Amino acid sequence: MTAAGPSNVRRRFVAVSMAMAFILYLDRVCLAQIVGSASFNSDISLSPHQVGRLLGIFFIVYGLFQVPAGWISDRFGGRQMLTAYIVLWSLATACTGLVSSFPALLGMRLLCGAAEAGAYPTSGALLRRWIPLAARARASSLVAVGGRIGGTAAPFITASLVVRLGQWRPALWLDGAAGLAIAAAYWAVVRNRPSEHPACNQAEQALIGSPPAEGRPSVRELGGMLGSFCLSRSLWCCAAVMFLINFGWAFLITWLPTYLKVQKHAGDLSSGRMVTLVLACGMLGQLAGGWIADRAARRFGLKRGRAYAVAVAGLLAGTGYVGCLFVSAPWAIVGCCGVVSFGVDMGNPAHWSFVQDVGGRVTAAAFGWINMWGNFGAAAVAQLVPTLVAAGLTQEAGQSHVFMACAVALFLSSVAALGMDASRPLAAGAAGPSGDQGFGPVLSRAEPSTLTMARISRPALIPR
Repeated sequence: MTAAGPSNVRRRFVAVSMAMAFILYLDRVCLAQIVGSASFNSDISLSPHQVGRLLGIFFIVYGLFQVPAGWISDRFGGRQMLTAYIVLWSLATACTGLVSSFPALLGMRLLCGAAEAGAYPTSGALLRRWIPLAARARASSLVAVGGRIGGTAAPFITASLVVRLGQWRPALWLDGAAGLAIAAAYWAVVRNRPSEHPACNQAEQALIGSPPAEGRPSVRELGGMLGSFCLSRSLWCCAAVMFLINFGWAFLITWLPTYLKVQKHAGDLSSGRMVTLVLACGMLGQLAGGWIADRAARRFGLKRGRAYAVAVAGLLAGTGYVGCLFVSAPWAIVGCCGVVSFGVDMGNPAHWSFVQDVGGRVTAAAFGWINMWGNFGAAAVAQLVPTLVAAGLTQEAGQSHVFMACAVALFLSSVAALGMDASRPLAAGAAGPSGDQGFGPVLSRAEPSTLTMARISRPALIPR
């Protein structure tokens, strides 16, 4: 009698996680398109300063809530909390279409940022339990691609809804309703561990590997957890990489559209298409990066493999900005920025995998820690660009300062990446409630260690 093959619940997990990431970015980006619409401006009068505060407050709150939201997920369960986060930010998006004052709009945006802060940290922690070690980077890249698709499509989808419906408010209601539907699907598909899913058979659980029996972090361990973050040189190196990488990348979504319009005289439609093409290169980078990160880990082991994948990505992205210094045609600039986008996103799967490798039972909180620093890097470049441009004798010379600063940041990220060591889990000063020393993972027989990583012949995300 032939033994039953592995079920495919992990594929459904990845698919619904991609849908979560799609609506995450759609709801994050849609308001920028809304506030520029004629129907919004005829309904609510905001000053440019108020619009800037409305759009910018999201990233501040999003960054500050990364660690708290991740820790809450580690404490109370990823499935429960991520479903709640999706519901919360979807309701905030829908309710944005019900309010009419600036304070109320600001309050909804604050709520949306706080709720979305827990999305990627929680998703990354669950992915650690659902995907074999040898395929984590590829699976992470697929989830991140879902977010990039949502961010790239958000302006077009939002503008189309506003035009077809004739008003900005129903567009937000539909976005919110779509989010609630995805929350329901996420709750139905995902479990905290493969063994808890009724449709995940023994063959699939054996293929995934048995995650260690980790106790959930208690409130009294919160200080020890933060201490382990602060004392981990490897995690600080990853945080530095995230700060520097986002410093270089955020220019593409904040100031590149303005640069193309003002200095390269591209029209609104043309500049929109150019930026969309740049971001689309990032999707290809995500997919390539997942394959590269997993292959590097098998070839060089976790310690060097993850670090090399991140370092190469930073070098490639920095080279793209160097190219911008030697070209002037708009489409040549777009091509160089496409290299930046590809390179930055090529490193993302390795970042995710690194945290999954070292985070143990506080993986979500560790994700929040590095994402927080990444958002600070994005905020820094958004503030610094006008100063760098003003420092030039001409606008074009000032823009060269921007390209050089971004290139230097990306090259420095490659240096910082060499300090990342995915083979050394986070450690706390005392044993956790389950008796395990520290917060880092305890490898089971089914989960390969650094020594055996290079001998894995094939990732097991999708069996033959």
